[in-house]
Amino acid sequence: MNLGLSRLLRAGLLALGLGASAVQAQTAICYNCPPEWADWGTQLRAIKEKTGITVPADNKNSGQSLASLAAEKANPVADVVYYGVSFGIQAAQDGLVTAYQPRLWDEIPEGLKDPEGKWFAIHSGTLGFMVNVDALRGKPVPRSWADLQKPEYRGMVGYLDPASAFVGYVGAVALNRALGGTLDDFGPAIKWFSEMKKNQPIVPKQTAYARVLSGEIPILVDYDFNAYRARYKDQANVEFVIPAEGTISVPYVMSLVAGAPRPEQGRQVLDFVLSDEGQAIWANAYLRPVRAGAMSEEARQRFLPDAEYARAGTVDYGHMARAQRGFSERYNKEVN
Repeated sequence: MNLGLSRLLRAGLLALGLGASAVQAQTAICYNCPPEWADWGTQLRAIKEKTGITVPADNKNSGQSLASLAAEKANPVADVVYYGVSFGIQAAQDGLVTAYQPRLWDEIPEGLKDPEGKWFAIHSGTLGFMVNVDALRGKPVPRSWADLQKPEYRGMVGYLDPASAFVGYVGAVALNRALGGTLDDFGPAIKWFSEMKKNQPIVPKQTAYARVLSGEIPILVDYDFNAYRARYKDQANVEFVIPAEGTISVPYVMSLVAGAPRPEQGRQVLDFVLSDEGQAIWANAYLRPVRAGAMSEEARQRFLPDAEYARAGTVDYGHMARAQRGFSERYNKEVN
């Protein structure tokens, strides 16, 4: 949401007869909280029901959110922000967010939170292939990064923009690692993306969940939680594949914006997403909640076997954050 839209929201609430103090009390602005991603729709409704705070949906991706925070630094619009861990680390380094240690802070494992509280994980996901089996029209389900480059999948493979969306960057890190690269050498990923252009990939900037369900994008490089949601909640013939060469799991984090116009409301939102109820919403949407024990056994049983997840590793998230801008510049120069 840009500054103009924020002002329109405020004006609309005032037009309904709510004074400035009421608007302040009832609203919190969150950047990058799309209702179709990670079941933010349910989370936002629960926040409203339990706290009385309305959090409008926002369809930015992580990169767009970071750019908006930077552009609005002198006059912030957002109160809280949700993004991939590397963007959270960058936002803290750029002075765009402020320290806040929410309730149940001590239950967040070390390494998944900034020591001061400038960012902290709320859930994590594992990257792989979200495949609409029906949309393949009889073609086999791809099982590897190499498979995606086969001519039979021309025009059928999608991945979010690696230079802008966090899930896109995670895909680049995952395949680069799987193909022998490192966070200091993205050569294998750049080569793969360059060669992939021959297969006419679909590269959106925002979440493409609905486009997979419709069959417009038969194969999307995305997280396990979106694939499980499609299969078990939306009853779509969707399969999740952990590529044979390997992948990574990563956390998503939230922060309180520095100079937030409604800091108290922002803090309440951050408290809620770490509460038992907030964490259960993530777990029921097939994300791995950051607080141990919040995953229901029913949700756990719908994940692929642990043997499949053995191919999913982790990386140094601080190093991943430091490498991101250099990768994005190289991707835009050599691939776009």
